[in-house]
Amino acid sequence: MASADRADGPLDPEPPPEPPPAEPPAPLLVACALRIEQAALRSGGGRGAARPEPGYAVLRTGMGPRAAERAVGRALAEPGLRRAPVLATGFCAGLVPGMSPGDLVVAEQTRDPRGTVGCAGTALLAEALARAAPGRTVHTGALTGSDHVVRGQERAQLRATGAVAVDMESAATLWTATRAAEDGWNRPVAAVRVIVDAPEHELVRIGTFRGGISAFRVLRALLPAFHDWHRSLLLPRR
Repeated sequence: MASADRADGPLDPEPPPEPPPAEPPAPLLVACALRIEQAALRSGGGRGAARPEPGYAVLRTGMGPRAAERAVGRALAEPGLRRAPVLATGFCAGLVPGMSPGDLVVAEQTRDPRGTVGCAGTALLAEALARAAPGRTVHTGALTGSDHVVRGQERAQLRATGAVAVDMESAATLWTATRAAEDGWNRPVAAVRVIVDAPEHELVRIGTFRGGISAFRVLRALLPAFHDWHRSLLLPRR
């Protein structure tokens, strides 16, 4: 009787299952408060120009810390933005004598009554901004939050705390962004502000005087620097 053929060696093992496809990197969320800031950022992107991957979204939060908290919290709850790095930007008031409208501030940290949030990649961002806005002075330091426009003697009081500039939304934006991170993940955050008025150059209305126009022109030139910062976050860490 013929016997059935039998393999002499062990059976081939089953191939391991393929890993699930990697989640694509999230776009950068750029948050600003005012319509004029949003207009500067959108015009700087160039109508019809291709957006560098993985792209960016510009969010206008409205003015003040509470509006920023609500808008940023809602945006980061959207599926495509849950892992998005967040960059707060727009105009600010400089606190250091000698600052001028159109100067740039890169926050090393943001502060408000709830605490301090550290910023990622400050040095790289400052270098990228210097390339994007040649001839403009780039200041680094603490950016403090306020719930109202700061003028006069209050500037000196905030300067005494070590802050270099003040605005109404950056601290709330970054605080909300870091609290919205999931799974213990540390969301990269940053804040870049353009000085619209300073101790020697107080401004009553944005866009009315030379300082407001200068700040608008600078802000619209900054998107390439924001892209550089975002791309650096995607590089493998050594």
